[in-house]
Amino acid sequence: MAYLDIENFCKKFDNTEVLKGISFSIEKGEVVSIIGSSGSGKTTLLRCMNFLETPDEGKMTLDGERLLQCPQIKKEKESVLRSKRLNFGLVFQSFNLFPQYNVLNNVTLAPLLLLKTKIKELKKSLKEKKKTDKTVTSAYIKKTISEYKEEKKKEIDNDAKLLLEKTGLTDKTFNYPCQLSGGQQQRVAIARALALKPKILCFDEPTSALDPELTGEVLKVIRSLKNENRTMIIVTHEMGFAKNVSDKVIFMSDGVVVESGSPKEIFDNPKSEKLKSFLINLENKENI
Repeated sequence: MAYLDIENFCKKFDNTEVLKGISFSIEKGEVVSIIGSSGSGKTTLLRCMNFLETPDEGKMTLDGERLLQCPQIKKEKESVLRSKRLNFGLVFQSFNLFPQYNVLNNVTLAPLLLLKTKIKELKKSLKEKKKTDKTVTSAYIKKTISEYKEEKKKEIDNDAKLLLEKTGLTDKTFNYPCQLSGGQQQRVAIARALALKPKILCFDEPTSALDPELTGEVLKVIRSLKNENRTMIIVTHEMGFAKNVSDKVIFMSDGVVVESGSPKEIFDNPKSEKLKSFLINLENKENI
């Protein structure tokens, strides 16, 4: 069984079909690049996988668990969808950092919000236990909650600092987004996505908003994540990067998967006329 299985994703916006039956699978630890022209449905696919959009049809299974089956998922509570969303981390092309928070706070914000939810659940559980267990007093509950909160906050802070070290941002820990280059901001966004420990990390054109000289530092971080055996899906226009880093490449056009295979198969031996044309057009642009 594949680690991630996407089956027949369909999505319409008004009368426009954006996804027309997308299916593919990924093994654990694989890096998959999705390529294709603008408007081919790549970003919509990522957004559906991350529960930011709801497919009109389709199924998604991750690590043996059915996460999504449309249209039934439209009836699920938001709290359930939020928990499913935590399986995925998404790095946007436009960074989307909070300008009012420094780098460390940008990375710790989501884990701290999740901690609040866990504290509420723990408190509720202890109050239920108090009804039948006389050793569980109000003082015990207060002490347990306080110790749990302190321990987890330290853990979140330490994890964030390790992620900033990994992404080469230790010296920017207390800087604000406006004090960072585009490449540094995108590396903060990667650290933030990793902070929730997702099973799959998704990138939507992670270098498209960067100058060429800043692109390299972001791609270097992604390469280092590949070395950690992380499962990643990368929508990218960097063909050289896709060729060198990917285990599998998926070519999309007009809302369908036209061709998929190893980088060698896709770039050195394309079969479909659409893929051949796409690669020729890219080559012509690079030669201008």
